[in-house]
Amino acid sequence: MKPLIVLFSVFALSLMITRVLHQTYDIVLSGRIALAVMLIFTSIAHFFFTEGMEMMLPSFIPYKTQVIYMTGVIEIIAAIGLFIRPYRELTAWLLIAFFILILPANIFAAIKQVDYQNATYDGPGLRYLWFRIPLQIVFILWTYFTAIKIDWFLK
Repeated sequence: MKPLIVLFSVFALSLMITRVLHQTYDIVLSGRIALAVMLIFTSIAHFFFTEGMEMMLPSFIPYKTQVIYMTGVIEIIAAIGLFIRPYRELTAWLLIAFFILILPANIFAAIKQVDYQNATYDGPGLRYLWFRIPLQIVFILWTYFTAIKIDWFLK
Protein backbone atom coordinates (compact mmCIF):
# COMPACT_ATOMS: atom_id res chain seq x y z
CA MET A 1 0.00 0.00 0.00
CA LYS A 2 2.79 2.44 0.88
CA PRO A 3 4.53 2.11 -2.52
CA LEU A 4 1.23 2.87 -4.25
CA ILE A 5 0.72 5.97 -2.10
CA VAL A 6 4.26 7.11 -2.90
CA LEU A 7 3.71 6.46 -6.61
CA PHE A 8 0.45 8.43 -6.82
CA SER A 9 1.57 11.24 -4.50
CA VAL A 10 4.83 11.86 -6.31
CA PHE A 11 3.02 11.63 -9.65
CA ALA A 12 0.52 14.32 -8.61
CA LEU A 13 3.28 16.54 -7.24
CA SER A 14 5.39 16.06 -10.38
CA LEU A 15 2.43 16.95 -12.58
CA MET A 16 1.95 20.20 -10.67
CA ILE A 17 5.65 21.06 -10.85
CA THR A 18 5.91 20.31 -14.59
CA ARG A 19 2.80 22.43 -15.15
CA VAL A 20 4.42 25.39 -13.40
CA LEU A 21 7.80 24.95 -15.07
CA HIS A 22 6.67 24.08 -18.61
CA GLN A 23 3.11 25.50 -18.74
CA THR A 24 1.88 22.00 -19.56
CA TYR A 25 1.42 18.72 -17.77
CA ASP A 26 4.21 16.28 -18.57
CA ILE A 27 2.50 12.96 -17.85
CA VAL A 28 5.35 10.80 -19.13
CA LEU A 29 8.11 12.55 -17.20
CA SER A 30 5.95 12.78 -14.08
CA GLY A 31 5.18 9.07 -14.38
CA ARG A 32 8.88 8.19 -14.59
CA ILE A 33 9.74 10.47 -11.67
CA ALA A 34 7.01 8.84 -9.58
CA LEU A 35 8.19 5.36 -10.54
CA ALA A 36 11.81 6.21 -9.73
CA VAL A 37 10.93 7.66 -6.34
CA MET A 38 8.77 4.63 -5.58
CA LEU A 39 11.68 2.34 -6.50
CA ILE A 40 14.05 4.26 -4.22
CA PHE A 41 11.42 4.08 -1.45
CA THR A 42 11.01 0.32 -1.82
CA SER A 43 14.76 -0.23 -2.10
CA ILE A 44 15.21 1.32 1.34
CA ALA A 45 13.24 -1.59 2.84
CA HIS A 46 15.86 -3.99 1.51
CA PHE A 47 18.46 -2.35 3.72
CA PHE A 48 16.34 -1.57 6.80
CA PHE A 49 14.16 -4.70 6.93
CA THR A 50 16.67 -7.22 5.58
CA GLU A 51 15.86 -9.96 8.10
CA GLY A 52 12.13 -9.78 7.39
CA MET A 53 12.69 -9.67 3.65
CA GLU A 54 14.91 -12.75 3.92
CA MET A 55 11.90 -14.53 5.41
CA MET A 56 10.05 -13.85 2.15
CA LEU A 57 12.40 -16.19 0.29
CA PRO A 58 11.97 -19.98 0.28
CA SER A 59 14.59 -22.01 2.15
CA PHE A 60 16.16 -23.35 -1.06
CA ILE A 61 17.33 -19.84 -2.06
CA PRO A 62 20.99 -19.47 -1.00
CA TYR A 63 22.68 -16.26 0.12
CA LYS A 64 19.43 -14.63 1.20
CA THR A 65 21.05 -11.50 2.63
CA GLN A 66 22.99 -10.91 -0.57
CA VAL A 67 19.87 -11.52 -2.68
CA ILE A 68 17.94 -8.94 -0.65
CA TYR A 69 20.73 -6.37 -0.91
CA MET A 70 21.16 -7.10 -4.62
CA THR A 71 17.45 -6.58 -5.36
CA GLY A 72 17.59 -3.30 -3.43
CA VAL A 73 20.52 -2.17 -5.56
CA ILE A 74 18.68 -3.30 -8.71
CA GLU A 75 15.78 -1.03 -7.77
CA ILE A 76 18.14 1.92 -7.31
CA ILE A 77 19.87 1.26 -10.63
CA ALA A 78 16.50 0.94 -12.37
CA ALA A 79 15.37 4.26 -10.88
CA ILE A 80 18.43 5.91 -12.40
CA GLY A 81 18.19 4.01 -15.70
CA LEU A 82 14.69 5.36 -16.32
CA PHE A 83 16.26 8.78 -16.95
CA ILE A 84 19.15 7.77 -19.21
CA ARG A 85 17.62 8.02 -22.66
CA PRO A 86 19.71 5.32 -24.42
CA TYR A 87 18.96 2.85 -21.59
CA ARG A 88 15.40 3.86 -20.72
CA GLU A 89 13.58 1.21 -22.75
CA LEU A 90 15.97 -1.58 -21.77
CA THR A 91 15.70 -0.52 -18.13
CA ALA A 92 11.91 -0.56 -18.40
CA TRP A 93 11.80 -4.05 -19.93
CA LEU A 94 14.20 -5.36 -17.27
CA LEU A 95 12.10 -3.66 -14.59
CA ILE A 96 8.96 -5.35 -15.92
CA ALA A 97 10.80 -8.69 -15.78
CA PHE A 98 11.92 -7.83 -12.24
CA PHE A 99 8.32 -7.11 -11.18
CA ILE A 100 7.27 -10.47 -12.58
CA LEU A 101 10.19 -12.32 -10.97
CA ILE A 102 9.58 -10.93 -7.48
CA LEU A 103 5.90 -11.87 -7.47
CA PRO A 104 6.59 -15.48 -6.34
CA ALA A 105 8.42 -14.12 -3.28
CA ASN A 106 5.36 -12.03 -2.46
CA ILE A 107 3.10 -15.07 -2.91
CA PHE A 108 5.41 -17.18 -0.71
CA ALA A 109 5.45 -14.42 1.93
CA ALA A 110 1.66 -14.23 1.89
CA ILE A 111 1.33 -18.00 2.30
CA LYS A 112 3.82 -17.94 5.21
CA GLN A 113 2.17 -14.78 6.64
CA VAL A 114 5.48 -12.91 6.71
CA ASP A 115 5.47 -9.45 8.24
CA TYR A 116 8.75 -8.27 6.74
CA GLN A 117 8.90 -5.05 8.78
CA ASN A 118 8.81 -6.92 12.09
CA ALA A 119 10.47 -10.14 10.84
CA THR A 120 7.59 -12.27 12.15
CA TYR A 121 5.11 -14.78 10.78
CA ASP A 122 1.96 -12.88 11.75
CA GLY A 123 1.47 -10.84 8.58
CA PRO A 124 -1.79 -10.41 6.67
CA GLY A 125 -1.53 -13.75 4.88
CA LEU A 126 -3.31 -14.68 1.67
CA ARG A 127 -5.73 -11.74 1.73
CA TYR A 128 -2.66 -9.60 1.00
CA LEU A 129 -2.48 -11.16 -2.48
CA TRP A 130 -5.83 -9.61 -3.43
CA PHE A 131 -3.98 -6.31 -3.25
CA ARG A 132 -0.43 -7.32 -4.17
CA ILE A 133 -1.11 -9.08 -7.48
CA PRO A 134 -3.13 -6.18 -8.95
CA LEU A 135 -0.45 -3.84 -7.59
CA GLN A 136 2.23 -5.69 -9.57
CA ILE A 137 0.07 -5.29 -12.67
CA VAL A 138 -0.20 -1.54 -11.99
CA PHE A 139 3.60 -1.31 -11.64
CA ILE A 140 4.11 -3.23 -14.87
CA LEU A 141 1.64 -1.11 -16.83
CA TRP A 142 2.98 2.10 -15.28
CA THR A 143 6.50 1.14 -16.37
CA TYR A 144 5.37 0.19 -19.86
CA PHE A 145 3.39 3.37 -20.52
CA THR A 146 5.88 5.83 -19.02
CA ALA A 147 9.14 4.36 -20.31
CA ILE A 148 8.39 2.15 -23.34
CA LYS A 149 5.12 3.14 -25.01
CA ILE A 150 5.42 6.82 -24.19
CA ASP A 151 3.78 7.97 -27.42
CA TRP A 152 0.48 6.59 -26.06
CA PHE A 153 0.33 9.64 -23.74
CA LEU A 154 1.47 12.08 -26.35
CA LYS A 155 -1.41 11.52 -28.81
